Amino acid sequence: MSRLFGTDGVRGVVNAFLTPELAYHLGRAAAAYFGRQKKRPVFLIGRDTRISGAMLENALAAGICSVGGDVVVAGVVPTPAVAYLVRKHGWDAGVVISASHNKFPDNGIKFFDGQGFKLPDAVEDELEILCQKSSENDLERPTGADIGRILHSRELAHEYAAFVESTVDVSLEGLTVVYDGANGAASAVGPEVFEKLGAKVIAINVDPDGVNINENAGSTHMEGLQAAVLKYGADVGIANDGDADRCLLVDEKGQTLDGDQIMLLCAKQLKEQGRLKDDMIVGTVMSNIGFHKAAHELGMKTYSTAVGDRYVLEKMREAGYSIGGEQSGHVIFLDYNSTGDGLLTAVQMLALIKKSGQPLSELAKVMVKYPQLLVNVHVVTKTGWDENPLIKAEISEAARELGENGRVLVRPSGTEALIRVMAEGPDQEQLERLCNTIAETIGREQGLVEE
Repeated sequence: MSRLFGTDGVRGVVNAFLTPELAYHLGRAAAAYFGRQKKRPVFLIGRDTRISGAMLENALAAGICSVGGDVVVAGVVPTPAVAYLVRKHGWDAGVVISASHNKFPDNGIKFFDGQGFKLPDAVEDELEILCQKSSENDLERPTGADIGRILHSRELAHEYAAFVESTVDVSLEGLTVVYDGANGAASAVGPEVFEKLGAKVIAINVDPDGVNINENAGSTHMEGLQAAVLKYGADVGIANDGDADRCLLVDEKGQTLDGDQIMLLCAKQLKEQGRLKDDMIVGTVMSNIGFHKAAHELGMKTYSTAVGDRYVLEKMREAGYSIGGEQSGHVIFLDYNSTGDGLLTAVQMLALIKKSGQPLSELAKVMVKYPQLLVNVHVVTKTGWDENPLIKAEISEAARELGENGRVLVRPSGTEALIRVMAEGPDQEQLERLCNTIAETIGREQGLVEE
């Protein structure tokens, strides 16, 4: 069996890679693993709005029950809701069925432990071994009263909403918000949160039909939100992705704010409140140069991890840091939740705007973004690119040309068959030339797949 787990669980095209049979065996593997510590482990399962979600949910639950685990089915809830609710209720593990920002034919399965944290690589490796044993019918099959039970609880989404609302101490009355739910997991609960806090909410892309998740909507397609903010004269626009663990913003002028800017503003407020541990913000290697410069000018420090919110979280847990995240909109407030939380992030930013009395565009001036260009190269294989002498030569030449005024970063995607080329510096035309040259070389050497 080839490796199942990527950087964010098991993910792929449903019925081509991620089959109901695989979901069933993953459920059996997880129940066997967590059953080592407790005879009848309890799992919480949540999912997003994809057409395949219910099928995989049922297969996964059946697998868990077949090894003697119990299941609480929450239905459609954001990923961070599962992380929070598992911890709150003392359940043994959580499972989210979602492919986040991917298109609807994909889906994924990711696990959380009883504290709401994603599983480390070593545990995922064990699950893969147990999954193989399950497929070979080599795992325990209890009978009679030892078979697991399934309980459906549709109130859990509202319980999570109440938690998010409780993290701020100010009314949002007077703010007009456009909310883009990406036709995903927070389509219902997102507007509920903002309205309960007093904001006037104009909701778009909150009518999921199973196939329209992330379709020209949400944090990967900001154009519609920008237009809506300007059309309605709103104070701010909020975009989540399909599973609502990301948040990006649009200011009252229609300009976007990414995760770097959001982290910086929230960290600045935490520092002023004396709540920013060691004055540190944890970002990734993709964070903009302007993010680092602004943080240092404000008396804060930054630390860069590899790309992936799990790596950000590892560093935060290691040192107890308060805030971290990714440019893509994953922002982790470790004082509140154990994973990136798009609704929590939005609420924190809305409270910040309300308390400041300033428009978001003015607040955003604290950071000057350097031009940053990202080119995705769809390839036949991601293997060996970093040892290819022609690719290495192009990267070295680009780095030499940019010098101290910029940088170039090439890395494979953790979830898709592509290699990302990023360059950053003061000259947009130069960045385009350098990125395209590197991308063309990668396409020739690794086998270019036409989009």
